[in-house]
Amino acid sequence: MLKPEEQKLLSVCIIGKPNAGKSTLLNKIIGQRISIVTPKVQTTRSIITGVVTIGDTQLILFDTPGIFKAKKRLEKAMVKCAWSTLNSADIIVLILDSGAKIDEMMDTIILRIKELGKKVVFLLNKIDLHPKYYLDNLNYLIKNCPDSHKFNISALTGHGIDGFIEFLKNNAQKANWLYEKDDITNLSMRFLASEITREQLFLKLHQELPYNLTVENESWQNKSDGSVKINQTIIVSKESYKNMIIGQKGEKIKEIGTKARINIEELLGVKIHLFLFVKVRKSWEENPELYRSMGLKP
Repeated sequence: MLKPEEQKLLSVCIIGKPNAGKSTLLNKIIGQRISIVTPKVQTTRSIITGVVTIGDTQLILFDTPGIFKAKKRLEKAMVKCAWSTLNSADIIVLILDSGAKIDEMMDTIILRIKELGKKVVFLLNKIDLHPKYYLDNLNYLIKNCPDSHKFNISALTGHGIDGFIEFLKNNAQKANWLYEKDDITNLSMRFLASEITREQLFLKLHQELPYNLTVENESWQNKSDGSVKINQTIIVSKESYKNMIIGQKGEKIKEIGTKARINIEELLGVKIHLFLFVKVRKSWEENPELYRSMGLKP
């Protein structure tokens, strides 16, 4: 264990539009899936904290909800959550999908983060797909943010990630670590377990199911044989969504539960007994307690 005076620390906030690759990037750097990834936009709802310690340096990375023009109350809370994290970070990392041209919304995001006066890094993501707008976006950044650092990466394959991590390490300052050397997150296992189930719901039903559902851990029982019994409730706003999740003769919810259980077992390293239930709460998005359980302010 390094002495406190030998330790270095850096906090990094990762922001961007929905589906730009923020969660994929965090998972790649951490080396484990702690932030769920689905084809659904706005999958990440609150701040997901990842921790990686490399040599004498500890990096604390914040994966944030995607920034977009929010309309609903939940959406506005998510976007507000993303912006609020920037002030606590040493470096702001803006990740761009190079397959999408910088538009008015992205222009506004870039202008706003420049006004904060913090060091900003741009990641041009999905470079492995030979994206259509890569050169347009790069030229925009060279013109409007000439002093910023820019990296070509693929969060999915890992291309360019080592150089980015080396840059982060070189910018770390002498400070005591905030976490133990082997820690990868400050999130509770209960939160991660509910997120895993929500991920499976989106993956199995992403074409049909709206994103505005939530998953609650009703009970968590550590059994004498070392296994864990988890009861989770999936909350939706309509009866039709409940029927969709359950499926014919309960086949769909069984499929979702099986996959979620396997992933939770991989995360916790113990046998899991997972039981899923579905409840309809028509106005659940107006419940401040649920917002707080997501890490959001109502």
